[in-house]
Amino acid sequence: MTLTIHIAAALWVLLAGLVQLLLPKGTGRHRALGWSWMLAMLVVSLSSFGMPGFADWLYGYGPIHLLSVWVLICVAVSVASARFGYIRRHRAFAVGAYLGTVGAALGALLVPGRLLHGMLFG
Repeated sequence: MTLTIHIAAALWVLLAGLVQLLLPKGTGRHRALGWSWMLAMLVVSLSSFGMPGFADWLYGYGPIHLLSVWVLICVAVSVASARFGYIRRHRAFAVGAYLGTVGAALGALLVPGRLLHGMLFG
């Protein structure tokens, strides 16, 4: 169940994030989609702690979980920055979190031994 929630939220993050990059900023649509994107980022990050990493560094956690911690920080800083009018910082942390998610998705797809890699490439 955790994996299903994680993948569904990650797909929304990838799709909504791309839309956010392409559409005008500062609109009601941007804010509404942004809140759903931030919530999905939290779901993806937090759900990752219920899944083992590909490298067991400490009690089943590995380097991918460091990315999850970083994404939690990015979400907090991005939301706070937007709230206080620091739009450049908001943009930098939101785009950084999105690019990290794209990197994690590519890793999940391309690294042999990962579930998604096995599903796609056998």
